[in-house]
Amino acid sequence: MTALRSALFTLLLSVWTVICGTLVLCTYVLPESPRFKSCYAVCQMWRYGFMGMCYVLLGFRTQLQGRENISAEPAIYLAKHQSAWETIALQIWTPPAIFVLKRELLRIPFFGWALWGLRMIWIDRSAGKAALGKIVTQGQRRLAQGLSIIIFPEGTRVAPGHMGKFKAGGARLAVRTGAPVIPVAHNAGELWPRNAFLKKPGTITVRFGPAIDPTGLSDSELNDRVETWIREAMRELPPVRR
Repeated sequence: MTALRSALFTLLLSVWTVICGTLVLCTYVLPESPRFKSCYAVCQMWRYGFMGMCYVLLGFRTQLQGRENISAEPAIYLAKHQSAWETIALQIWTPPAIFVLKRELLRIPFFGWALWGLRMIWIDRSAGKAALGKIVTQGQRRLAQGLSIIIFPEGTRVAPGHMGKFKAGGARLAVRTGAPVIPVAHNAGELWPRNAFLKKPGTITVRFGPAIDPTGLSDSELNDRVETWIREAMRELPPVRR
């Protein structure tokens, strides 16, 4: 049954992505500001469709903790990265937000087209300091435009029970701009492991932490605070209920 549900989810999500990706293409004829708003609205519709399929087909349930910590003003969300699920789900709860993502994702048909229209910050992960500089310069512009930014400081998906090395991009952006940092912990990888076709039903817990003021902190000090909070929060999250 899990295999059947997962296969149906993959099929329907592919169809839904083609439909919404085509609608995104239609927004490209608009001027920049209405184009972004229209593209974001289509993508938000796609996200709700995604979440609905997760609920109905995969049996995913979500328990949200720390909703009061979600900022109404532009902020930087530094989140745990375990699966593909949080790359979509987090934008359901945050105010308009974009991601820092790897350039390769832009090449995916339909899905990548939407990323182009959403003012995402894309980087070449092999570029080293140049990629870090791009996060800071483009991140400053996005925050000034009223957008929040979601960054996975581990840089890649890490299996449940493990923590990856936190990269400096998100912390440096926060220190340079003074934007508050909101750490995010979750256990989505327990149900949707990295690169896994089979997704198990159960309840995912997502916890938003209190905002951290970067004023007076160095990049490494801020990263340490975020990593400590996420590590402790991961230990405290309730076991995944199936």
